[in-house]
Amino acid sequence: MKEVRVLILNGSPRKNGKVSQLLHIIEQNFLKQNAKVNFYDVCTLNFTPCKGCMACRSKKTCILPSDDAHKICQAIDKCDLLIAGTPVYWGNMNGQLKCLFDRTAGIMMGESKHGIPLPLQKGKKAVIITSCTTPFPFNIFAGQTTKAFNSLKEILSYSGFKIKKGINLSGTKNMKELPPRFIKKALSITPESML
Repeated sequence: MKEVRVLILNGSPRKNGKVSQLLHIIEQNFLKQNAKVNFYDVCTLNFTPCKGCMACRSKKTCILPSDDAHKICQAIDKCDLLIAGTPVYWGNMNGQLKCLFDRTAGIMMGESKHGIPLPLQKGKKAVIITSCTTPFPFNIFAGQTTKAFNSLKEILSYSGFKIKKGINLSGTKNMKELPPRFIKKALSITPESML
């Protein structure tokens, strides 16, 4: 099997939060299987928010001065599998992760001459991890994890990624440790199951 190149984007500002823990379990699992893994804590990256100039659509790159968003764009272009994790904030992904994805538009989506969006990352796979404090089933009724998951799914799917798996952990407010069934779900994400 060819070497799998994995990009993990951790949208959690908590180094030992539930999303971070799940992503590190997946990271270690891939490293044990000799995958090439790049793990980024998005909240520690230094980048300017998108200015909405739309120049990236024709140039296929962001024209803002070079920063960590450019580094992530290069990593996205090189990866086979993108794993994005986020805590749920107001029924959506973390703000820093959203700002980062705004900056990736030039390498994620092109445009036809008629302005129709064209995916630029076809053939790649993705995994989405979310967590929220709202307990099940209220996280579904209130749209907490579903809205955050769907926001990430929209970005990744329209960019050409095939969503292979999702993990939505709810009820984390007083959770001391990851439930064993969610550790098992994270461990089920392997190079073989993703490609």
